[in-house]
Amino acid sequence: MNPPRQTPDPVPPHTIGAAFVRGMLSGLRARGEDCGPWLREAGIAPQALEQGDACVTLQQFALLLRTLMLRRDDETLGLLSRPMRCGSFGLQVRAAAVAPNLAQALRHVAHVFRLLQDDLELVPVKEGPLGGVALHFHNPAVAANPYLHEMLLRVYWRLLAWLAGGRLPAARFDFAYPQPGYAQGYGPIFPAIRRFDAERSAMWFQAEHLALPVCRDAAALRRFLAQAPVNVIVPERDRGVAGRVYGYLQQNQPRWPGLEDVACALNMAPSSLQRHLAAENTSFRAQKDKLRCELAVQRLRTTELPLVKIADELGFADAASFQRAFKAWTGMPAGACRGQRRPA
Repeated sequence: MNPPRQTPDPVPPHTIGAAFVRGMLSGLRARGEDCGPWLREAGIAPQALEQGDACVTLQQFALLLRTLMLRRDDETLGLLSRPMRCGSFGLQVRAAAVAPNLAQALRHVAHVFRLLQDDLELVPVKEGPLGGVALHFHNPAVAANPYLHEMLLRVYWRLLAWLAGGRLPAARFDFAYPQPGYAQGYGPIFPAIRRFDAERSAMWFQAEHLALPVCRDAAALRRFLAQAPVNVIVPERDRGVAGRVYGYLQQNQPRWPGLEDVACALNMAPSSLQRHLAAENTSFRAQKDKLRCELAVQRLRTTELPLVKIADELGFADAASFQRAFKAWTGMPAGACRGQRRPA
């Protein structure tokens, strides 16, 4: 008699700590807004969010971020005294994309930002072999919110990296506030040396990189702006090409672009993308199925959506195809996963 087959646990969704979600909402809450409806729309239980060890999936985080920006027409989520209307980040990106190199692109971005906001400036800085950008605040009340520092440093580092072709290794991040209790979550978001209680918040990289050419054409600019600024705020899931593929799929679902589309977005030939993924012991199909599995688990455990609706969201032709794939991914039927339902 064969021993009973053990059912493995489903692949857990990649998550982000609730402290970062609370930071995202901090500007709106300070203005007295009820964020409960926004959270529920993104599949996040408001009461669970207040638990110290709570997490949300990256998909929930991205959906909440996009919804807040679009519905409130403010890309800085109430964190500044004057809203940054939707499209403000796009103006900065367009100004930077015509620059010959990163140094000039940074000056263009800082100039447009200064035209849009009075609370602070983006200041190009240099320190020995390092160059970077610092946040220079004019409004102490605005400067008191750590999440604003986190968001701006993340956004402009990843923008400069994109302009340079996708890679701009950070050397250091400085934060002009004490180390927060959730600082252990900074690792994937700020992958470099981190200094707290600094004189000013800044991100640093090798100054020689400022001479790198801006290498994005009009088509790449259109694709980037279609997802901006969410695509530079949401943390990347992994490092390397696999992480970039996963991130692009995550940002574009439920459209589910194919291999050729993703390769084009990453400025690679499809065959080159496949070779890079193989070198990282993965494949395009594996990254797609990983994301679909994570989204399926999240949907099954936190919603009452019928299987046919989840199947459609994940790009399956019908519910039966989805159920076969889910069983292959996790070793359990979709209905059994729904039976393990728990708060978001």
